[in-house]
Amino acid sequence: MIKKINSKITMIHLSDMDSNIYLVGKDTLVDTGTGNNFAKLHSILSRFGTDFDNIKRIINTHMHWDHIGGNRFFENAEIHIHGEDAKALEEGSAEMTNAGYFGNQMKPMEVSRKLKEGDKIAGFEIIHTPGHSKGSICLWNKNDKILISGDTLFSDGVGRTDLPGGSEEELAKSIEKISSLDVEKILPGHGDMVEEKGKEVISEIVNSVSEDL
Repeated sequence: MIKKINSKITMIHLSDMDSNIYLVGKDTLVDTGTGNNFAKLHSILSRFGTDFDNIKRIINTHMHWDHIGGNRFFENAEIHIHGEDAKALEEGSAEMTNAGYFGNQMKPMEVSRKLKEGDKIAGFEIIHTPGHSKGSICLWNKNDKILISGDTLFSDGVGRTDLPGGSEEELAKSIEKISSLDVEKILPGHGDMVEEKGKEVISEIVNSVSEDL
């Protein structure tokens, strides 16, 4: 599935095993999926006038393999990920990235920039939202009211906390943090996007899961 979000952002869904991938402009990707469907991804990128060699920047919302596995095919791209999750990539930790579950072997990846709260990149502000992993982030575009939420928040719930680095307490605080944003569109790491009234959707999710968290 391919969905044009606006003039700059395109959502790419390759398979149920892959994270949603977001093409920003023609040289930036937010997450890259497992890499198992790289031929399909290459074909889609070509339709938008770019290819693997033209991608200069990858922003990973967190360290799990279904979001970072495709990084290895973009030889010219710098990898950007929060500092708390960078070590798993740099050390090639199959356990922390959960690579084995997807039938892959993890090899060390070079991290060019270790992101932190408040950093600006590709038109977005980085919001550190630990809980799904220690270094989970959301990307916030205040002007367009767009939140790329990774696995912190979906259209109908929140991310799991039972993988390495997960924490129910931290996730609850992170959801509370982003609930104050004036969000219109939510672009999650999996599943359908929220096309309007994102702030209301987040409030409903906070109310529905607060007792569980």
